[in-house]
Amino acid sequence: MSPDQTSWEAAVRHLYEDAFTFSATGPRTHEDWHTDVLAVMERAVPDPRGWAGLDDNANERATEGPAFPFCLPAFRDDPLRRLTPADIGERLHEIDRASAENLLLALTDGGCTLRNLERFSESFEELQDLARTILARYGDTFTCYTNVTVGAAGNGTLDFGATHWGYLPMTCYMEDAGLVIVSDTEVGLFWTFDC
Repeated sequence: MSPDQTSWEAAVRHLYEDAFTFSATGPRTHEDWHTDVLAVMERAVPDPRGWAGLDDNANERATEGPAFPFCLPAFRDDPLRRLTPADIGERLHEIDRASAENLLLALTDGGCTLRNLERFSESFEELQDLARTILARYGDTFTCYTNVTVGAAGNGTLDFGATHWGYLPMTCYMEDAGLVIVSDTEVGLFWTFDC
């Protein structure tokens, strides 16, 4: 059962209000969903349902550009080159739903770890219910992708017990980690920055 606007927005706000984050959903209008992800990063499309996400970079993007902070990192030849759909495809790999659920929880603060949950008063199971509420918006047939490489065994599973984590950068910040959810009609982005 799909959540309503109030419960979905409350779950997003509760999990990410203390993180430096970007969360938004846009329509899926292209067969190559990387193009739709780019449109959400650039704030070029509204949420198809009118639901509120979070954008901690809203003020900076006015001076830096509509996609800020999503650009190739500064160590590249062109420090603020716009990402392309091909760049997005190169940096994301598919993960299973259990990993996506845990990743939504790990993204609640910098460092991309489930230790971030220690600041919440809710139990792990209650926090998992919030992550499931977020995922439920995208139906039953969505797929999930991330730039996080922590404990990635190549089978779509992330190991959150790993002692360190890695990622393929998609922003101009020193560290960024995110989740992309792709359904037949929507693409959702949940990103945390640790600068």
